[in-house]
Amino acid sequence: MSVDTLRFVVPAEQAGLRLDRFVATSGDWSRAQAARWISDGHVTRNGRTAKPAALLQTGDVVAVTPPPVEPSELLAQDIPLDVIFEDAHLIVINKPPGLVIHPAAGNPDGTLVNALLAHCRDLSGIGGVERPGIVHRLDKDTSGVLVAAKTDAAHRSLSLSFRWRTTEKRYLCVVYGVPTRDEGAVDAPIARHPSERKRMAVVEGGRAARTLWWVRERFAGAALVECRPVTGRTHQIRVHMAHIGHALVGDQVYAGRQWRAIPDATLAERCSSFPRQALHAWKLTFNHPATGEPMTFEAPVPDDLQALLADLRSGGRDVRRPLQPAGHRGVSPEGAEPRSRLPARPRRRVPGSAAR
Repeated sequence: MSVDTLRFVVPAEQAGLRLDRFVATSGDWSRAQAARWISDGHVTRNGRTAKPAALLQTGDVVAVTPPPVEPSELLAQDIPLDVIFEDAHLIVINKPPGLVIHPAAGNPDGTLVNALLAHCRDLSGIGGVERPGIVHRLDKDTSGVLVAAKTDAAHRSLSLSFRWRTTEKRYLCVVYGVPTRDEGAVDAPIARHPSERKRMAVVEGGRAARTLWWVRERFAGAALVECRPVTGRTHQIRVHMAHIGHALVGDQVYAGRQWRAIPDATLAERCSSFPRQALHAWKLTFNHPATGEPMTFEAPVPDDLQALLADLRSGGRDVRRPLQPAGHRGVSPEGAEPRSRLPARPRRRVPGSAAR
């Protein structure tokens, strides 16, 4: 398979960047991968090879020729997938909680990638031999909508959509405490925790992060909240909601013992024993990588979260609001229509179909 050379012109606002950083931010590549390609001669600056640390100037032309994809030695495994939509370019699935995205230490197989290799004849190789087709990720214990690429062209297009924030992600979560406001925004930088390296935290000087949130239902000591992460930092929703005092039910990393504030002992026990973070990727909107048509996919709230919500409702609730936000501080989502109930089944809009 031939590999196309990609050319990028350095804009004025990125003058002074290191070459490896510029390459990494121009495509779906890590900085380490970009540095390796530069050192191996797969990247040129104005027609000549350069060092990863070379500083760029306005108007420089950076050419990237990705090396041929290494054949994957990953095992294809017949793991059932809940496919919401599939065509020649991409596949959209409803990921169940507990499914790891790609093989890593401690999870050599039994992952979404292993399942995709069995389901699809071919997957994009841009993600590397360990992550073929993977465009974005959900935590192991987060359920919901996820898209994977089946071609290299689709992978590039979708990756850039996530990087440039032209996709829109909507999550539902159950949090401890009852927010006094109906909606809000969290603008707080996120980085690795300074002493606990497996955790993320709000850290001065970290990467900019913004999350919009809306209360959808209030209970005694808890609430159902819809979140829209404008940026895509690791554990962003979990960190931001904990930062404002409303950690996710079931979050063993960030919640602590907030369940103690729930007045009903039975509900407090129910929340403290919930086996995962109560977070569901409910809706995903993006433009089709081949046609440019807008597509929206929804995943129904899984049984474990439905059961948790039913228990919380039995303990008394205050206010229930439509799931679809009417807008936040002048930001009105396209096609927003109030809903009066949780989504019962996945819906999709595909090119040529009429929106209902």
